[in-house]
Amino acid sequence: MAKVPAAYQASRGSVLDVDRDFYSRLRDPADRERIAQHVVPLRDGLAWAVPAGHVLRLSTLHGPQVGDFNLWSLHNPRERFWASRTRQLQRAHVSTFDRLWSTLPYLRPMATIIADTLEGYGVDVDGGRVHDLLGTRCDPYVNKLLTGEDFDHHCHSNLVRAVAPFGLTEFDVHDVLNVFQCTGLNEDDQYFMKACPAREGDYIEFFAEIDLLCALSCCPGGDLSLDLWGPDAKDPLSTCQPIGVEVFRLMPERLAGWESPGYAPYRGSHGMRGPGIDWAAEKRKAQKGG
Repeated sequence: MAKVPAAYQASRGSVLDVDRDFYSRLRDPADRERIAQHVVPLRDGLAWAVPAGHVLRLSTLHGPQVGDFNLWSLHNPRERFWASRTRQLQRAHVSTFDRLWSTLPYLRPMATIIADTLEGYGVDVDGGRVHDLLGTRCDPYVNKLLTGEDFDHHCHSNLVRAVAPFGLTEFDVHDVLNVFQCTGLNEDDQYFMKACPAREGDYIEFFAEIDLLCALSCCPGGDLSLDLWGPDAKDPLSTCQPIGVEVFRLMPERLAGWESPGYAPYRGSHGMRGPGIDWAAEKRKAQKGG
């Protein structure tokens, strides 16, 4: 069977045509300096800033653990990560050289993945892949519907608490990139989650294309090796681990020729531009009977 082509194709020189040589060179540890280091506690969330032109690393410090990742423009939180468009422009599970895109009307790369130690995982026997854009964050509303119980440390709630010090609210939390998470669609086209394949020290790195506010939740499901709902559900606390966060400043010469991307250049009016009638003049004319 012939391979069906992707709907969105990169043309030479377009914003989808990533300069792989440039981004590959940003991985050299000799050309970077760590300027910030954090730990996202298990079953909790954290938010932090990453300046444009810097590298962000998320790592599994002590073993497998999935995390739910949100991004905003640091200076304008209305511009935020758009998971569904990223899924269309890139793929449903992202890795090296894929980009994370922002919402309309901005639509520009917010970050580019430059390194991923799980890049070679590929597709497993169940069709599972890593770093998921198919699903979204777990939340207390769904949990209440499924179990009848309140639980305040789902990823949605963790992210709500994390961004509150930055003046954001629950309404700003959005669909996520599930880092280190292995997922797919089963034969009934239903979403499934598998045990996280990451091991201690695995990481994914992002190059910040713009000034970013980032937030991450250490999922209360831990490594997702135990069922969270249904007849076999168990408390997965024993499978939970923290996630490490590092921010690196790059040597200036590594960024030669790079510019932070501007907004999408469309400047139309969505077909709502009026005919240019001077309504005051028309009213005066009507009053005169002309």
